[in-house]
Amino acid sequence: MNHKQQTTTNQQPTTKLIIFTRYPEAGKTKTRLIPALGKDGAAQLQQEMTEHSLRQVTPLLTQPSLQVEIQFAGGNKGLMEDWLGANWCYTPQTEGDLGQKLETAFAQAFAQGIERVVIMGIDCPDLSADLLNQAFEQLKTVDLVLGEAEDGGYYLIGLRRMIPGLFTGVAWGTSTVFATTLEKAKTEGCDYATLPVLNDIDYPEDLPLWETKAKEASARN
Repeated sequence: MNHKQQTTTNQQPTTKLIIFTRYPEAGKTKTRLIPALGKDGAAQLQQEMTEHSLRQVTPLLTQPSLQVEIQFAGGNKGLMEDWLGANWCYTPQTEGDLGQKLETAFAQAFAQGIERVVIMGIDCPDLSADLLNQAFEQLKTVDLVLGEAEDGGYYLIGLRRMIPGLFTGVAWGTSTVFATTLEKAKTEGCDYATLPVLNDIDYPEDLPLWETKAKEASARN
């Protein structure tokens, strides 16, 4: 996959989309699916889902006001470029739990002068370019946008300013993440919006959803 990033213009980006993913190394990714797929199969799924997510993002690359960045764990920039091509912007994720990674990513983007930032994962095959555009539109009028996952987490989070404490005291990887995050936002008096509830592919019982989506994508191609 070697999609061309948006062409360089004199326009300073005002929005940023950050994609969290992991280099597909066997035994270190999609570990909850290893019992069903094996280490190599789980890594293969990580690869396929990342590539699927980037195909959904591709229609947005023509927007000169948008900057897209892939933040990765595992591997290195060279391995990421060999896999996905050199035309994407790659940044290693910071150390720490998911909350620390998210907080750092948002803080760095706002420090660059970005006005609206959306972070997405690659676990939700139904996350589309239309939903991403919707998230950025909503951030014109609210401080926080959340896309709720069926399992109680979230597949997308967008901010137009830092919200104190939003990423601390959250039990990451549990069914309370979405609700806890929303409560924290309400406590801070933030305006927020939500996107439709979608399914993540996290556990063996989720795999039929991915297989259906992959078949649909293959039929279109």
